[in-house]
Amino acid sequence: MPDPRRADLLMRYQRAQAQFTDRVDAVEPGEWDAPALPEWSVVDLVAHLTGEQLWVPLLLAGESPDAVGPRVPTDPAELLGEDPLSAWESAADAALTAWAADDALSRTVQLSSGPAPASDYLIEMTVDLTVHAWDLARALDGDTELDPELVAEAFRYAEEHLGEDGVPGVFDAPVEVPPGADLQTRLLARFGRRA
Repeated sequence: MPDPRRADLLMRYQRAQAQFTDRVDAVEPGEWDAPALPEWSVVDLVAHLTGEQLWVPLLLAGESPDAVGPRVPTDPAELLGEDPLSAWESAADAALTAWAADDALSRTVQLSSGPAPASDYLIEMTVDLTVHAWDLARALDGDTELDPELVAEAFRYAEEHLGEDGVPGVFDAPVEVPPGADLQTRLLARFGRRA
C-alpha cells in the first residue's frame, strides 16, 4: 500500500523545484550578476541550488559528504556552463529521480551535520528551495508570491528547527515583523529576510 506521507513529501519537493525553475527561467541575460543575497549574485544563488541537487543522488546512494564534496563543482561557471536553466533542470531532474526510488525515504543519509533520516533531508531541501525562490524573485523584481502550502510547511520547519540566533553562516537571526503580518512574511523573517 502506498505511503501517503512519502507521496506528500515528494509532491511538495517537486512543487518547490518547479517554483524555483520558474524564477530561473525568468532571468534575463543581463541579470545574472545582479545581487541576490549578501556576497551572492543571481548566478551564485542558482549555482548553489544546482549543486545541492547534484549532491542528492550521491548522498542517497550512501556516500559521505567528504566523498561527494570534491566531485560536485562549486564554481558557478562549471556548474551552469553556457545554459544555466538547462543545467539547473538537469540537476533537479536527477535529484527528483533519486528521491522517487522506492526505498529512498527510508534510508539514512550522511550529512555534514551527521547521519539523518532521508525524509528529514528531503524536507530541509524543500524548505531551502522555497526560501531561495523568494530570494531569486526579489533579486529580479519578479513574482515574490510563494506557494502557500510550501510556505506553511517551511514555517512549521523553521519553528521546529531554527533557533533565535538563526544558523550561523547559513541563516541570519530572525527579524521582527509587524503585527498581523501574513505567513509568508513571517516565514521570511524567521530566515532573516525582510519581505
